Amino acid sequence: MKENFEFPQNTILEDKMVLLRPLQESDIENLLEISIKEPETWEFSLVRANGKENLSHYIQLALKAKENGSEFPFIVFDKQSGKYAGSTRFYDINFEFKTLQLGYTWYGKDFRGTGLNKHCKFLLLQFAFETLGMERVEFRADTNNQRSIAAMKSIGCKVEGVLRNHMPTLGSEKRRDSIILSILRREWFDEVKDNLRRKI
Repeated sequence: MKENFEFPQNTILEDKMVLLRPLQESDIENLLEISIKEPETWEFSLVRANGKENLSHYIQLALKAKENGSEFPFIVFDKQSGKYAGSTRFYDINFEFKTLQLGYTWYGKDFRGTGLNKHCKFLLLQFAFETLGMERVEFRADTNNQRSIAAMKSIGCKVEGVLRNHMPTLGSEKRRDSIILSILRREWFDEVKDNLRRKI
Protein backbone atom coordinates (compact mmCIF):
# COMPACT_ATOMS: atom_id res chain seq x y z
CA MET A 1 0.00 0.00 0.00
CA LYS A 2 1.38 3.38 -0.96
CA GLU A 3 1.95 6.05 1.67
CA ASN A 4 -0.19 8.54 -0.24
CA PHE A 5 -3.12 6.15 -0.69
CA GLU A 6 -6.34 8.08 -0.27
CA PHE A 7 -9.29 6.67 1.62
CA PRO A 8 -12.25 6.20 -0.77
CA GLN A 9 -14.33 9.24 0.21
CA ASN A 10 -17.72 7.83 -0.78
CA THR A 11 -17.26 4.49 0.95
CA ILE A 12 -20.55 2.75 1.70
CA LEU A 13 -20.61 -0.61 3.48
CA GLU A 14 -23.78 -2.64 3.79
CA ASP A 15 -25.37 -6.03 4.21
CA LYS A 16 -28.92 -7.23 4.82
CA MET A 17 -29.09 -5.65 8.29
CA VAL A 18 -27.01 -2.48 8.29
CA LEU A 19 -25.71 0.33 6.11
CA LEU A 20 -22.70 2.46 6.95
CA ARG A 21 -22.12 5.64 4.98
CA PRO A 22 -19.83 8.64 5.52
CA LEU A 23 -20.93 10.89 8.38
CA GLN A 24 -22.12 14.33 7.23
CA GLU A 25 -22.79 17.62 8.97
CA SER A 26 -26.52 17.24 8.28
CA ASP A 27 -26.58 13.97 10.26
CA ILE A 28 -27.08 15.96 13.42
CA GLU A 29 -30.81 15.63 12.68
CA ASN A 30 -30.55 11.84 12.27
CA LEU A 31 -28.77 11.36 15.61
CA LEU A 32 -30.38 14.09 17.69
CA GLU A 33 -33.02 11.93 19.35
CA ILE A 34 -30.43 9.53 20.77
CA SER A 35 -28.24 12.48 21.70
CA ILE A 36 -30.95 14.16 23.75
CA LYS A 37 -32.70 11.14 25.28
CA GLU A 38 -29.73 8.85 26.03
CA PRO A 39 -26.87 10.91 27.53
CA GLU A 40 -25.48 7.81 29.29
CA THR A 41 -24.30 6.58 25.89
CA TRP A 42 -21.14 8.67 26.26
CA GLU A 43 -20.32 7.71 29.86
CA PHE A 44 -16.83 6.52 28.89
CA SER A 45 -16.16 8.96 26.06
CA LEU A 46 -13.75 11.89 26.11
CA VAL A 47 -15.84 13.67 23.47
CA ARG A 48 -19.51 13.48 24.32
CA ALA A 49 -22.39 13.97 21.93
CA ASN A 50 -25.21 14.45 24.43
CA GLY A 51 -27.42 17.38 23.52
CA LYS A 52 -27.57 19.27 20.24
CA GLU A 53 -24.56 21.52 20.91
CA ASN A 54 -22.31 18.65 21.93
CA LEU A 55 -23.51 16.50 19.03
CA SER A 56 -22.73 19.30 16.58
CA HIS A 57 -19.25 19.68 18.09
CA TYR A 58 -18.73 15.91 17.95
CA ILE A 59 -19.60 15.78 14.26
CA GLN A 60 -17.47 18.83 13.44
CA LEU A 61 -14.41 17.28 15.11
CA ALA A 62 -14.97 14.03 13.22
CA LEU A 63 -15.28 15.78 9.87
CA LYS A 64 -12.19 17.90 10.51
CA ALA A 65 -10.19 14.74 11.27
CA LYS A 66 -11.57 13.21 8.09
CA GLU A 67 -10.31 16.20 6.11
CA ASN A 68 -6.76 15.71 7.36
CA GLY A 69 -6.89 12.01 6.57
CA SER A 70 -6.46 10.65 10.08
CA GLU A 71 -10.05 9.45 10.57
CA PHE A 72 -13.05 8.24 8.60
CA PRO A 73 -16.38 8.46 10.47
CA PHE A 74 -19.55 6.60 9.51
CA ILE A 75 -23.20 6.93 10.46
CA VAL A 76 -24.92 3.60 11.10
CA PHE A 77 -28.36 2.89 9.63
CA ASP A 78 -30.38 -0.08 10.87
CA LYS A 79 -32.29 -1.53 7.93
CA GLN A 80 -34.67 -3.59 10.05
CA SER A 81 -36.11 -0.62 11.92
CA GLY A 82 -35.46 1.96 9.22
CA LYS A 83 -33.73 4.19 11.77
CA TYR A 84 -30.27 5.60 12.32
CA ALA A 85 -28.60 3.69 15.13
CA GLY A 86 -25.40 5.57 15.92
CA SER A 87 -21.89 6.11 14.66
CA THR A 88 -18.47 4.47 14.37
CA ARG A 89 -15.17 5.28 12.70
CA PHE A 90 -11.69 4.34 11.62
CA TYR A 91 -9.05 6.55 13.27
CA ASP A 92 -5.29 6.84 13.64
CA ILE A 93 -5.15 5.65 10.03
CA ASN A 94 -1.56 4.95 9.01
CA PHE A 95 -1.17 3.62 5.48
CA GLU A 96 2.62 3.55 5.75
CA PHE A 97 2.47 1.12 8.67
CA LYS A 98 -0.77 -0.50 7.43
CA THR A 99 -2.52 0.02 10.75
CA LEU A 100 -5.61 1.78 12.02
CA GLN A 101 -7.87 1.87 15.03
CA LEU A 102 -11.57 1.13 15.04
CA GLY A 103 -13.69 2.88 17.62
CA TYR A 104 -15.76 5.90 18.63
CA THR A 105 -18.57 3.37 18.34
CA TRP A 106 -21.92 4.07 19.94
CA TYR A 107 -25.50 3.00 19.37
CA GLY A 108 -28.84 3.97 20.85
CA LYS A 109 -30.14 1.58 23.48
CA ASP A 110 -32.71 0.05 21.10
CA PHE A 111 -29.89 -1.21 18.88
CA ARG A 112 -27.65 -2.76 21.52
CA GLY A 113 -27.71 -6.53 21.79
CA THR A 114 -29.54 -6.90 18.48
CA GLY A 115 -26.59 -8.21 16.48
CA LEU A 116 -26.17 -4.85 14.76
CA ASN A 117 -22.67 -4.33 16.13
CA LYS A 118 -21.40 -7.65 14.80
CA HIS A 119 -22.73 -6.82 11.35
CA CYS A 120 -21.00 -3.43 11.48
CA LYS A 121 -17.73 -4.89 12.67
CA PHE A 122 -17.74 -7.58 9.98
CA LEU A 123 -18.16 -4.97 7.25
CA LEU A 124 -15.55 -2.64 8.74
CA LEU A 125 -12.97 -5.36 9.33
CA GLN A 126 -13.51 -6.85 5.89
CA PHE A 127 -12.99 -3.41 4.36
CA ALA A 128 -9.90 -2.71 6.48
CA PHE A 129 -8.13 -5.97 5.68
CA GLU A 130 -9.40 -6.78 2.20
CA THR A 131 -9.78 -3.36 0.58
CA LEU A 132 -7.36 -1.12 2.47
CA GLY A 133 -4.79 -3.88 2.94
CA MET A 134 -4.27 -3.28 6.65
CA GLU A 135 -2.06 -5.58 8.71
CA ARG A 136 -3.49 -4.66 12.10
CA VAL A 137 -6.73 -3.22 13.45
CA GLU A 138 -6.58 -1.98 17.03
CA PHE A 139 -9.34 -1.36 19.56
CA ARG A 140 -9.20 0.51 22.87
CA ALA A 141 -11.56 0.99 25.78
CA ASP A 142 -11.74 2.21 29.34
CA THR A 143 -11.08 -0.83 31.53
CA ASN A 144 -14.32 -0.02 33.36
CA ASN A 145 -16.35 -0.26 30.16
CA GLN A 146 -17.14 -3.94 30.45
CA ARG A 147 -19.93 -3.89 27.85
CA SER A 148 -17.58 -2.55 25.19
CA ILE A 149 -14.77 -4.95 26.12
CA ALA A 150 -17.13 -7.94 25.97
CA ALA A 151 -18.34 -6.83 22.54
CA MET A 152 -14.76 -6.59 21.27
CA LYS A 153 -13.85 -10.03 22.55
CA SER A 154 -17.00 -11.51 21.03
CA ILE A 155 -15.95 -10.49 17.51
CA GLY A 156 -12.50 -12.07 17.90
CA CYS A 157 -10.27 -9.34 19.33
CA LYS A 158 -7.29 -10.46 21.37
CA VAL A 159 -6.25 -8.60 24.51
CA GLU A 160 -2.73 -7.24 24.35
CA GLY A 161 -2.50 -5.42 27.66
CA VAL A 162 -3.44 -2.31 29.61
CA LEU A 163 -2.06 1.20 29.39
CA ARG A 164 -2.11 2.31 33.02
CA ASN A 165 -3.19 5.82 33.93
CA HIS A 166 -3.42 6.37 30.20
CA MET A 167 -5.67 9.38 29.78
CA PRO A 168 -7.98 11.77 31.61
CA THR A 169 -11.68 11.16 32.07
CA LEU A 170 -14.21 13.81 31.20
CA GLY A 171 -15.47 15.83 34.16
CA SER A 172 -13.21 14.11 36.68
CA GLU A 173 -9.71 14.44 38.06
CA LYS A 174 -9.32 10.69 37.77
CA ARG A 175 -7.39 9.14 34.91
CA ARG A 176 -8.42 5.97 33.14
CA ASP A 177 -6.61 2.75 32.36
CA SER A 178 -7.09 1.73 28.72
CA ILE A 179 -7.27 -1.88 27.56
CA ILE A 180 -5.70 -2.59 24.16
CA LEU A 181 -7.09 -5.29 21.87
CA SER A 182 -6.37 -6.10 18.24
CA ILE A 183 -7.00 -8.31 15.23
CA LEU A 184 -4.15 -9.06 12.82
CA ARG A 185 -4.50 -9.66 9.10
CA ARG A 186 -3.59 -13.35 9.35
CA GLU A 187 -6.06 -13.83 12.20
CA TRP A 188 -8.82 -12.28 10.11
CA PHE A 189 -8.30 -14.73 7.27
CA ASP A 190 -7.44 -17.74 9.45
CA GLU A 191 -10.33 -17.64 11.88
CA VAL A 192 -11.95 -14.32 12.80
CA LYS A 193 -13.75 -13.77 9.49
CA ASP A 194 -15.42 -17.19 9.41
CA ASN A 195 -16.24 -17.16 13.13
CA LEU A 196 -17.81 -13.71 12.91
CA ARG A 197 -19.73 -14.59 9.75
CA ARG A 198 -21.30 -17.56 11.58
CA LYS A 199 -22.41 -15.26 14.39
CA ILE A 200 -24.23 -12.94 12.04
